[in-house]
Amino acid sequence: MHLRNLVAILTAAIALATSAHAAALSPKAQAALARGEAYAEVTPDPDGISGKVSAVIDIEASPAKVWSVMTDCVTAGKMVTNLARCTIVSGDIKRGSDVREHVTHRSLFLPAMRIVFRSVYEPFTRIRFERVGGDLKVEQGEWRLLALRGGAATRVFYENRLAVDLPIPRALLREGLRKDTPKVLLNLRKACLAAA
Repeated sequence: MHLRNLVAILTAAIALATSAHAAALSPKAQAALARGEAYAEVTPDPDGISGKVSAVIDIEASPAKVWSVMTDCVTAGKMVTNLARCTIVSGDIKRGSDVREHVTHRSLFLPAMRIVFRSVYEPFTRIRFERVGGDLKVEQGEWRLLALRGGAATRVFYENRLAVDLPIPRALLREGLRKDTPKVLLNLRKACLAAA
C-alpha cells in the first residue's frame, strides 16, 4: 500500500471517529459547548442503586496540557473545591496505572468522604477509573480527551457511574451532581488556561 493511500485511510478514520463523538452529543450538549459552557447529564442507572453522569467541555489547550493538569494531584484541589487531600497510594502514571486516595471536606449534604480509586492511563486520550475502597458504594468511569483543531484545543468527555451509601434521596443526589459536575469541568478549564 502506498503511503499516500495509508494517510488517506487514517485521515478518514480519524474524521469518522471525530464525527461519531460529535454525533453522540445531545442537542443540549452541543448548544452548551457552542455557548462556551460545560454540560452534564445525570440519569438513574437501571439497577436503581447508582446514577450515571455524562459531561463534556471544550478547552482551549492541547490534550497534552489538559492531561498534565488532570493527572497532577496538586491541581486536583483546584478542580474539586471541597477536596482536602489527594494522595498517590501506589503505582505510577509512567507505568500505566496508579491508585489514588481523595479525602473531601464535609459539605451541606455530604459528610467528609474518603474515595480510593485505580486509574489506568492511555496518555493524552483516556483515563479509566474504578473504585477500590473508601466510602463510595460504586464508582466506575472514564475521562476521554479528543483533540480539536489539530491539537490546539481539546474536548473533554467525562462519564461516571457512582453511588453513595448514605441516607440521601437519590433525586437530590442526582441534582447535586448535575450542578457540581459542570463546575468541576469549568475549574479544569480554568486550571488548564492558567498553566504555564
